[in-house]
Amino acid sequence: MTAFDEATAVTPEGEGWYATRPDERFAIVSGDGTVGAVNGGVLLATVLRAVLDTSPHPDPVATSAHFLRVPRPQQARVQVTWLKQGKTAATARAALMQDGCCVLDTTITTGTLGAADGGLSWTGEPPVLPPVEECTGFADFAGATRRTGYTGQVDLRLDPATAGWLRGRPQGVPEMRGYFQLREERRPDAYLLALAVDALPPVIFGIARAGWSPTVELTWHMRAAPAPGLLRLAARSRHVSGGWFDEESEVWDAAGRLVAQSRQIARVGRGRGGPAA
Repeated sequence: MTAFDEATAVTPEGEGWYATRPDERFAIVSGDGTVGAVNGGVLLATVLRAVLDTSPHPDPVATSAHFLRVPRPQQARVQVTWLKQGKTAATARAALMQDGCCVLDTTITTGTLGAADGGLSWTGEPPVLPPVEECTGFADFAGATRRTGYTGQVDLRLDPATAGWLRGRPQGVPEMRGYFQLREERRPDAYLLALAVDALPPVIFGIARAGWSPTVELTWHMRAAPAPGLLRLAARSRHVSGGWFDEESEVWDAAGRLVAQSRQIARVGRGRGGPAA
């Protein structure tokens, strides 16, 4: 079992309740060693485990999530309530709770992907990235925290064209691209896709220095079961204003297939706004 599987594990307690614990190993650690929020994708994967435990279908086709509070690295519970269980799709509401308060509220629809039905089939082109050995290792710029928290668990290699902000020279466009996998060997699956859609640094870093930029709402779609190997990620924003920005993300597998998409709305980091040096 990898650290990711341990961090997203749930234990059934009966009547739709599951015990879990947000894991500091996937938290964002600041330069002074302060442990911040647990990555939202890890929280999504945790909730997915609870939903898929009793789902009549294997794949989380559509997930809508509202991030309401910052979870603490202590005991929590997930409550799953099924709204519908049909022959081709089922929908549940799942809430991550701590101390009686909802931290993450989700609606998840499950189905079965991959069955050929003879219908229309079309997809766009995958992102063009340099060879992985020419990309910038994100952890290499994390200073003393390079092997702690989130950066110590994931292997994220950024396209140099979107990594100038790490050196104080943002490219002036809110885009991020790169390769993604866990540091521990693990085949990508639905749970890892839930992490991948929120794995890149905020696209706002491409145009401005900002602090923590919290996601308020995120919707993601699983499009196919991923092949083994590195995942390719691409994210961009269409509009930044009034302290808010959107972010659209795509996840492509090693076979060149689109396996996940997401869209989120987030706050521009507070307290450190303005152009990056």
